[in-house]
Amino acid sequence: MSDSDPTDPGRRLVRELTVAHVREPKGEDFAEVAFLESARFYRLARSHPAYEETLDRLRAAQAAGRPLAVAVASLDSDAIEEVREGGAEPPAG
Repeated sequence: MSDSDPTDPGRRLVRELTVAHVREPKGEDFAEVAFLESARFYRLARSHPAYEETLDRLRAAQAAGRPLAVAVASLDSDAIEEVREGGAEPPAG
């Protein structure tokens, strides 16, 4: 099964999403991210090991209007685990 197969409970969900809005609420331990393709608000935890790099990537993609491959733990999760350039398909190899 692939990274994007929501029926596989052991795999995370990867979707191609376009950043609509990024904000860092004062006093919170996360950044809030909205995507054009979803009504849900997602969260990037400040404790994420690549928090600043991921936040920069999200903001740059928003400014350019380009989609990113965004990974969350499951279909029901709003926690961003990984953000990478390119489409939602896993790398070949």
